[in-house]
Amino acid sequence: MPHVVCEPCIKCKYTQCVAVCPVESFREDEEMVVIDPEVCIDCGACVPECPVQAIYPAEEVPEKWKSFIQLNADKAPNQIGRASCRERVSLNV
Repeated sequence: MPHVVCEPCIKCKYTQCVAVCPVESFREDEEMVVIDPEVCIDCGACVPECPVQAIYPAEEVPEKWKSFIQLNADKAPNQIGRASCRERVSLNV
C-alpha cells in the first residue's frame, strides 16, 4: 500500500521528504503536499525525512487521520507535481 501524508503536514514548509522520493509521487497544493497512491512505490524513503512525522504507510495511519488516505488519493491527480516542490527545496522555502 502507498504512503499517506497526514494532518501535521498542513502549512508545513519542509520538503526534504519530497527531495528523496525516487518516483516523484509527491504533489503540492496551497496548504500541503500529498502522495499520489498511483505513483508511490511504498519504499518509505520519505518517512524518516519528514520533520513533522506526517507520513505513514496507509495501513498504519492513526485512526484520527484515516480521512487523509482518501484526501491524498483525491488531491494528488489535480495538483502540481514534484518539480515545483523540488524548486522550493533548492530555494530553502
